[in-house]
Amino acid sequence: QVQLVESGGGSVQAGASLRLACQLSGRTDASYTMGWFRQAPGQAREFVAAISYTGGQTDYADSVKGRFAVSRSSAKTTVSLQMNNLKPEDTAMYYCAAYHAAAWAISTRDDSYDYWGQGTQVTVSS
Repeated sequence: QVQLVESGGGSVQAGASLRLACQLSGRTDASYTMGWFRQAPGQAREFVAAISYTGGQTDYADSVKGRFAVSRSSAKTTVSLQMNNLKPEDTAMYYCAAYHAAAWAISTRDDSYDYWGQGTQVTVSS
């Protein structure tokens, strides 16, 4: 079993930066692809970014390319999402997710992910 805990959310002005972190615990002796998704009130959950177990493969939603960067610790158990030049439309609950996969695998589909954190709120005001 795997547990995910997010941290780092908050309320900021447009143009500011935030760094989210996701700590993976439990059975960490396997390779897990990890992703970030977000959901705004009244909207469907959407993909934000993903990173393979090795960290060598990453993918981003078009809406965040060039502003967000996902990274993974050398121990593979912490994934960070650096968010720069935040916009009001980035306001949402951000969720970390993981699934057991090959070391180079990556997915933008939320139905690929088996484990989810509780979420951390990001609010960006104009």
